[in-house]
Amino acid sequence: LAQIAQIPGFEDAGLETAQAVLEEGAKLCEAVVAPLNVPGDLNPSSFKDGAVTTTPGFAQAFKQYAEGGWQGLQHPTDFGGQGLPKTIGAACIEMLNSANLSFALCPLLTDGAIEALLTAGSDALKATYLEKLVTGEWTGTMNLTEPQAGSDLALVRTKAEPQADGSYKVFGTKIFITYGEHDMADNIVHLVLARVAGAPEGVKGISLFVVPKFLVNQDGSLGARNDVHCVSIEHKMGIKASPTAVLQYGDNGGAIGYLVGEENRGLEYMFIMMNAARYAVGVQGIAVAERAYQHAVAYARERVQSRPVDGSVKASATIIHHPDVRRMLMTMRASTEGCRAMATVAAAAYDAAHHHPDAEVRQANQAFYEFMVPLVKGYSTEMSLEVTSLGVQVHGGMGFIEETGAAQYYRDAKILTIYEGTTAIQANDLVGRKTGRDGGRTAKAIAAQIAQTEAELHASGTDTAQAVARHLAAARQAFVQVVDFIVEQARAEPNAVYAGSVPYLMLAGNLVAGWQLGRSVLAAQDLLQRGQDAGFMQAKLATARFYAEHILTRVPGQAQAIVGGGASVMALAMDSF
Repeated sequence: LAQIAQIPGFEDAGLETAQAVLEEGAKLCEAVVAPLNVPGDLNPSSFKDGAVTTTPGFAQAFKQYAEGGWQGLQHPTDFGGQGLPKTIGAACIEMLNSANLSFALCPLLTDGAIEALLTAGSDALKATYLEKLVTGEWTGTMNLTEPQAGSDLALVRTKAEPQADGSYKVFGTKIFITYGEHDMADNIVHLVLARVAGAPEGVKGISLFVVPKFLVNQDGSLGARNDVHCVSIEHKMGIKASPTAVLQYGDNGGAIGYLVGEENRGLEYMFIMMNAARYAVGVQGIAVAERAYQHAVAYARERVQSRPVDGSVKASATIIHHPDVRRMLMTMRASTEGCRAMATVAAAAYDAAHHHPDAEVRQANQAFYEFMVPLVKGYSTEMSLEVTSLGVQVHGGMGFIEETGAAQYYRDAKILTIYEGTTAIQANDLVGRKTGRDGGRTAKAIAAQIAQTEAELHASGTDTAQAVARHLAAARQAFVQVVDFIVEQARAEPNAVYAGSVPYLMLAGNLVAGWQLGRSVLAAQDLLQRGQDAGFMQAKLATARFYAEHILTRVPGQAQAIVGGGASVMALAMDSF
């Protein structure tokens, strides 16, 4: 934060500001949003006669969220935002998602729409839509998926027909549209992928359009209802309060849409939204993991069961006394803290990439941030599944019973590894675009930074620092071995390389999270020596050491499977499955 506060425009965004903003965010999350989490699961959004009614209390909570300026926290002041760095914004978004994953999805998608319009929207589109989105008066959506076109956007069939006035008429069906219809805002601004007649085949022929639920008059007031309608919402395993809509465009003459940027560059613009959303979904994973951890700790402190194996209590004791429960809780805690540290350092890189005055610094931070996005999204969400599953396990049989609340986190977490690009899609991105394309240069530059942290840990001389450094070195060496394998074999043996793509993502995410906890060891030791918050610092040291000894140690085995195991993935004949 001290470094970010030196960037022009962020001078007031130091620790004091962060503290004040986080405390205010905590009050809203604790008092208003979190109490709606269980009711949203029990009484989800409902659909009737083309309208969606959200869980009772959601609309009022969203009004408070918008009026507090939270939607615009990290967006420009020119459009009514607060202009704070992503580093602070991400911490607030984590709390919001911890409080209520379903609720937080609405502002998450709006953030993506804002990013896309800021980057590619015309002055007219910005003037019409941005301030209303930034202030939370209107909300935004992403419309990619169609019944026949899931992750393969080359198959998109939605059509856009140019009109004499410069607008377009949009026809087609979009599915899995989060908050595609709801009763929490006056207007919904859909960003829609579609093809203009005569466009090239495949992804090169896709354009992006703004299609509002209500058309907007010249004076900014709402006009006629546009020809886009919700025809149903999905019944889901988790995030039940969040309405996932099927939207029909153009059944009554055509939905009026407005081109974003240039024709046939829609996928490029949509990636701006997707990258914003992918990072945010990674933060969702951290958030739900944190909530599951807190829930499990509270239960473990209260549940009495069996005598401790060391005889420290003569009668049955609370289960937090038992070593295996402690192992589960420490796995939950360390995994969450490692991913939080990784996501925070990625956010700091984003802030520097977008706002630092030095072009070289911006470029270096952009490369680092782009490498981090699939790790934050892929590793943090897979981590959340492990952690929320452990949360159920800590509860034992009671965890399988809905009334304890542990199961909801597990159910809600599952979607995070799927939407905004599955873990395999993140892994393919990491292998192809982020590692293979530059010959492993960015990956090896990160490995060099990790080696520097190892040296600093060794130099500090404490037992904890030495232990973390040893495991970090073994993990880094395994990472470099895999990077070399990918660079050397991606063209010659693509199946072997991509068979290990998800394990590589998990390896890299594990390593980077461990690296950030290694940095936290150095910081915590320094602050401990200065007498600052001893309990917190000692807990940070214990957590980082646990991560190194129990989670970082998975990396060398993952590397062996990637480098040597590709053939066995593809060995079984298809008709033998």
